Amino acid sequence: MMERLKQKWGIQSSFQIVLILIVFSLAGMGITAARNPLFHLLGLTPEKPLWLKIIAYLVFVFPMYQAFLLIFGTLLGQFRFFWEKEKKMAQWIGRKLFRIA
Repeated sequence: MMERLKQKWGIQSSFQIVLILIVFSLAGMGITAARNPLFHLLGLTPEKPLWLKIIAYLVFVFPMYQAFLLIFGTLLGQFRFFWEKEKKMAQWIGRKLFRIA
């Protein structure tokens, strides 16, 4: 499995895979901790409609997660890997949005 990830992600060492997985874990834990205070600040209580929470998630939480990936990636020396992934994702989202419009 490690060899497959190395090939797919274009990386050289198993240690780099471990660092990348740690970055994903830290970003996930960070956004989980940040979401509740953010929703409270925005006034999104459990009584608010789900569609409103989904919009807030897409507008605020999703970009914060991407930023967390870059921050933790930088701290663990994996900025280049995550920056390349961010660029590819932004291009993909852009193509999907502009095809719809």
